[in-house]
Amino acid sequence: MKRSTMMLSAALGLGLAATMTAVPASAVALDHSAPAQAGTVATSSYVGSAAEEANNKAFFEAVMKSARAKQAAAKPGLAAATVTVTYDASRAPSFANEIARSAQIWNSSVRNIQLRSGSNADFRYYEGNDSRGSYASTDGHGRGYILLDYRQNEQYDSTRVTAHETGHVLGLPDHYSGPCSELMSGGGPGPSCTNPYPNSAEKSRVNQLWANGLKAFDKAPVTKAH
Repeated sequence: MKRSTMMLSAALGLGLAATMTAVPASAVALDHSAPAQAGTVATSSYVGSAAEEANNKAFFEAVMKSARAKQAAAKPGLAAATVTVTYDASRAPSFANEIARSAQIWNSSVRNIQLRSGSNADFRYYEGNDSRGSYASTDGHGRGYILLDYRQNEQYDSTRVTAHETGHVLGLPDHYSGPCSELMSGGGPGPSCTNPYPNSAEKSRVNQLWANGLKAFDKAPVTKAH
């Protein structure tokens, strides 16, 4: 599936080295309602980063706070077992099928969090060209987004890339030394790996995180299951 070359990272993605940086100009150019370049944005990429766990926590926390706040406003005094996280895919039309498939995969894999497309989103998807590849980003204040890089999605299975990046939104760190059966091994197993599904340990970890929030996040990270 070829896309012409044209023009977010809380422990995330298939790119190069992680950095502390402002929102990429490419993402802002695509849509002026993209997060503003205020302060720094935590980023990390698909190839690995020493800062990825802290960055992932920031994105996870921002999305969880946003989703829970809307849930509490809609049903005051009621604590729902399942948290609904709303995403906006309108800024990544070339990847509409992969984003929908990724949401379907995660929704069928976990019970404490469900992804829904809609307005007033907790995070957004963008598309474009970026030397870091695909990644996710947050400003730590309730705004987050995933950039899906054209070139990288030509090289790697696009649904796996999207499901992997979405895994970061749900709180999972990268684990590039893992096998292809581990979704968060990302690009580690190479382009021949097309598995878009989380393994049992990854599913369990996401359910634990969304049931217990940051208290669970601060405990031992996910371990791989073969």
